[in-house]
Amino acid sequence: MNDIYEGKMLLNNLLRAACVAAVATIATAPARAADISGAGATFPYPIYSKWADAYKKETGNGLNYQSIGSGAGIKQILAKTVTFGASDAPLKEDKLKKDALVQWPQVMGGIVPVVNIEGVKPGQLVLDGQTLADIYLGKVAKWNDPAIAKLNSGVKLPDAAIAVVRRSDGSGTTFNFTDYLSKASADWKSKVGSSTAVEWPVGVGAKGNDGVAGNVGQTKNSIGYVEYAYAKQNKMTHTDMINAAGKRVSPTSAAFQAAAANADWAHAPGYYLILSNQPGDASWPMTAATFILMYAQPGDKAASTEALKFFDWAFKNGDKTAEELDYIPMPANVKDMIRKTWAADIKNK
Repeated sequence: MNDIYEGKMLLNNLLRAACVAAVATIATAPARAADISGAGATFPYPIYSKWADAYKKETGNGLNYQSIGSGAGIKQILAKTVTFGASDAPLKEDKLKKDALVQWPQVMGGIVPVVNIEGVKPGQLVLDGQTLADIYLGKVAKWNDPAIAKLNSGVKLPDAAIAVVRRSDGSGTTFNFTDYLSKASADWKSKVGSSTAVEWPVGVGAKGNDGVAGNVGQTKNSIGYVEYAYAKQNKMTHTDMINAAGKRVSPTSAAFQAAAANADWAHAPGYYLILSNQPGDASWPMTAATFILMYAQPGDKAASTEALKFFDWAFKNGDKTAEELDYIPMPANVKDMIRKTWAADIKNK
């Protein structure tokens, strides 16, 4: 009996020692890196992806961002399935208050028309807002239409139907594109208007900036609209534009910055501001900001805190990367305004 008793005691001591060792191992193990979840706009995906890679290398914390379109991103934040939503179509102040959301612009960029016409090089073709609207209305249906030929003396234009490509999903890129067309064309404004999703008169739909870029790249005599980083990365043929001042401009960082320079964020409730068709000789007419949406009273305060750390890191460390991809960083004074908004409106404690 003593042997059995001593055996049990030995076994208990061994189990107790194993448990102590396991607890010690857990206590001394490094904490698991916190991953941040977000979903929404495809417009900023190239820069968010670059920032996320650099942030993970520096901090060990990852960003799981689903590039699914602004409309879907808004739905996911409202459903509370992600820490933040991302949209190129900002929500108005009354909507933000109704859903207890906080919104701010994270970065700016440009939307460009892209074409696939044999023999036409990037920047060789130029369009104005009225003609671009008429193409998407179906009124200008051939590349050698007099409206296009008048703007492009010396450019060989094919006697071919224009294959129009547009977004099929709810899209902030579409919101900004159609906002510009509404300002440039009374006909577009009255017949179609501006929204994240519209009743397109003509064209084939594709999902996301990447979908439109892919479709145009594969379709001869086509035209589409994408965020400039997608055009650049895919070596697409962009057009130049005639801006609000009547000047021909190319899509460059300087042209995007010229349009963004007029942005008065301090007097924009909820940071609601549309940057299309801005004045100025050098302004690109389809410049846009992309926005972040988070809850004022987050359910997961730890995740919300980590997300704000990432966005603040991007403000401090991400400008050079943004510029390399032809995005426009937010001005320093606007970043300071946004930090004050975080401190005042997002309750992470």
